[in-house]
Parts: sequence; structure tokens; C-alpha cells
Amino acid sequence: MGKKGGDLVVRAVRTEQGDNIDVFAFFLYGSDLARVADISRIHRDESGLKGFQRKEIRNHVRSIAEFLNSGPVLFPNAIILALSPKVRFENSRGPRPKGLIEVGKSGTLTIPLRPEGERAAWIVDGQQRSLALAQAKNSRLPVPVIGFVSADLQIHREQFILVNKVRPLHPRLINELLPEVSTLLPRDLAARKLPSELCNYLNRDPKSPFHRLIRRVSDPKNATGVVTDTAIVDAIRLNLKPPMGALSQYKRNGSGSDPDAMYRTLVLYWRAVRDVFRSAWGKPPQKSRLMHSAGIRAMSALMDQVMLRADSSATPDKEVRESLRRLAPHCRWTEGAWEDLGWRWNEVQSTAQHIAKLSDHLIRLDRELSRPAR
Repeated sequence: MGKKGGDLVVRAVRTEQGDNIDVFAFFLYGSDLARVADISRIHRDESGLKGFQRKEIRNHVRSIAEFLNSGPVLFPNAIILALSPKVRFENSRGPRPKGLIEVGKSGTLTIPLRPEGERAAWIVDGQQRSLALAQAKNSRLPVPVIGFVSADLQIHREQFILVNKVRPLHPRLINELLPEVSTLLPRDLAARKLPSELCNYLNRDPKSPFHRLIRRVSDPKNATGVVTDTAIVDAIRLNLKPPMGALSQYKRNGSGSDPDAMYRTLVLYWRAVRDVFRSAWGKPPQKSRLMHSAGIRAMSALMDQVMLRADSSATPDKEVRESLRRLAPHCRWTEGAWEDLGWRWNEVQSTAQHIAKLSDHLIRLDRELSRPAR
């Protein structure tokens, strides 16, 4: 490994994957990772979502650094980099050994050295390890690196999600990144993409009852966020389940779904919830269990039943509001105790048991209250 002016030159093996994408395998000293690669932090500005990496986990970084400083260590875990097309590769010359299986070609890879924020590589997987390597006493520890050439942020995000899918990556981060990628995803991730996209619209649309009320990983300083995006995404996923999900009728196989109709339905229902339960809306979950994940999930389960009646009505919005007004006197979102459940309002927890019991209670009440008087 050497340095040539403003470049870093390493021996590497080159192959191709995907749609003629160059992939390299090489080694770097741990201290050089921070010199060639940037960490693209997830954040959001006026133009949309930026980056993809989660925050530094200091305890994790510290524990890795302590391990690296414990003496001679084996550290074979590869760092995955996205490389700028500005990198250059030159094939090695010379005779080929007999019987060589040429999966890749050996040569030298030249990586331009640039200031932070303008570097020719981005860390896709291994940011905590790279931060620990920068702190390690042994700056000359050789670290395996796999790099693929792409300046496309969408491809970086796709690889980040797929690499971290089987690791303890927070689902909120994956949920927010999913709408930004268009690659063919595993079935479980694909099922989360549409709900997360609808969650985005609910949070960003000024006409939405959830406008700026949803807490997202990319916007940790949002002072008005009181509902977790996980609660919204999970609720919408259930609304999409056929045959009874309120949104399932707009999810068609083969002919494509109708996300606009789904979004209009969500806004219609939750706007009515906001208006009927005005005193409980927009408050932190410590002051209102309606905005708690349990309340969101329970009211979302109720949505399936209420919208079934509303869809067959000439005035859907009126039907939804009347249903919620009949239910309102029996709800205890900010004070009192839930009849038949034996819980004070603030004892409702985000557990499967509490969510199921509260959902069943609301659905049963709605069914009884909506029966025509004899």
C-alpha cells in the first residue's frame, strides 16, 4: 500500500457484479479508512431525505476500541465501501499460473484523497468499526475492505438496508429509508415499504392531521413529534391486510395499488379522530394515550370496522364522525379509567396484550353503539 501525491494506492482484486458494477477486494490500514471514506449520516432537509447511516453508538465504538487495544487481535470483519467512479484500477501484468480460476483480476487501485465531506468513498457497512479503528493504538492494523463503484445514493441505501437487515439495526431507520429505494426487496421488507411511504406523507403534508407530529430518525430535533413512526407504520400494515383491512381494497395484485386512495382514506379517518378527540390530540403519550403507540394501534384496528360502514355510505366522512362521537364518552385517553378493562388511562402499555384488549374493547363498543335502536 502506498501514497502517490494526493492518492492512496493499494493492491486489489477486481470483479463485476450486478449490472456491470466494479467490485474490489483489498486491505487498508485501520487509520486510513477515515482518510478515504465519509460517513453519510441520515438527515432531512427541504429537498428531501439525505444520507443513510444511523448515529454513532459510542458504547459500541468504545468496546470495539478496547478490544483492538487488548493486544494482538484477529479482526477479519470486512468494511463495505461505496467507491466514487473517480477511483482508478490498473491490471497487473505477467504470466498467469496454470489452472488459474480467474474470478477476479489483480492490480492496483488508486483512491483519491479528498477533504472530509468530499471523499471518494462512503462507508456502507462498518461505521462503528471504522470509528473504533481510528481510535485504536495500533494504527497499522490491516483491515479487509470490499468496495463497489457507485455514486448513486439510492444504491448505497439499498446495500445498507440489505446488509443490516439481519443485524440489530433499528427498524425505525429501515422504515424511513425504504421509500427511498426501488430495488427488488425481500418479501418482509417490501411489505414495510408502502406503509412507510404513507407515513412520510402523513408527516409532511400540511393538510394531514399528523403533520409534523410523527417522530422520525432523520429529524430528531422535531419538537412537535409525539407519535413514533413505528406505531404509524405498523398500524398501516394491518390496515392493508385483506380481506378486512380498510386499505386492502386499494391493494390490487397484478394491476398495481392505489396509494392515493389509501392516503385519502387515512386522512379522512384520522382527521375525524383528531376533531372528535381534540383535547387528546397532539399531546405527548405521557399526557394522552391516544398518541401512545397502543392508542394509535387500537384506533387503527377500529378503523377497519368503521370504514367498512363508511365506504357503503353516501357520506363517508359523516359516518366516520358519527361513529367516533358515539364512542367518545366511553374513551379515557387523558383521565379516568377504562370501563370493563380495569385500567386507569395512563396504565395502557404498548404490549401485544394491552393493544389487543384495547382494540377488542373499542371494536365491541362500536359494534354495540352502531346497532339501530329497536
